[in-house]
Amino acid sequence: MKAEVVQQLSLLELASVDAELGRVAHRATHLAEQERFEAVQAEHREANDRLAVLSIALEDLDGQVNKFESEVDAVRQREDRDRSLLAGGNTDPKQLVELQHELETLERRQASLEDSLLEIMERREQMQNEQASQLSHIDELQSELSNVQATRDGALVELDQAKHRGVAARSAGLVARPRPSGDVRTAACPGWPGGGAVAGAPVRCVPHRDRQGRAGADRRRP
Repeated sequence: MKAEVVQQLSLLELASVDAELGRVAHRATHLAEQERFEAVQAEHREANDRLAVLSIALEDLDGQVNKFESEVDAVRQREDRDRSLLAGGNTDPKQLVELQHELETLERRQASLEDSLLEIMERREQMQNEQASQLSHIDELQSELSNVQATRDGALVELDQAKHRGVAARSAGLVARPRPSGDVRTAACPGWPGGGAVAGAPVRCVPHRDRQGRAGADRRRP
C-alpha cells in the first residue's frame, strides 16, 4: 500500500513537470519580449526606408539647384558682355537697340531663374531638416532595438534554462519512480503437473500446458 502511494505521488510529480515544460514551450512561441523586438525592428526598418526616400529626393533637388545656378551664371555672363559692348561706344544705333532689348530679356530671365532657384533651395533646406530629424529618430530606434534585443535574449536564456531543468527533473523522476511492491511470480497450480508454489513470493497460478499447448486441467475429463 505504501509503495502504491509513493508511486502515485511520483506520477503526480511527473505530471507537474510535464505541465511546466508545456508552459515553457508555449511561452517560447508567445514571448512578449520577442514581439516587442519585432515591433521595434519593423519601426527601425520603416524609418530607414523613409530616410532612403528623403536622400533620393535631396539628390534630385541638389541636381536642380546645380542646373539653375549654372543657368543663372550663363545669363549673368551674357549680361556682362552686353554691358561691356554698350559701354565701349563702338556700336551703331541698330546694334545698340538690340543690345538693350537683349539685356532686358536677360534680366527677366535671370529674375525668373533666381526665383525658381530660391524656391528649390527652400525646399531642399526643409528636406535637409527632415533628414536630420529622421537620422536622430533612427539613432534612438537603434538604441531601443539594442535594449529590447538584450531583454529578449535574456528571456530566451531563462526559458532554455527552465526547459533543461524540467527535462532533468523528468529524467530524475523516471529513474526514481518506484516499482510495484511484491514481484508477482507465476507457478503451476497445485494438483497440476509441475504443481507447487515458489516459496516466499506471491503466487498467481497459471495452468500447466502440455506439449500440445492444452491446459493440464483440460486433460481431466469426466
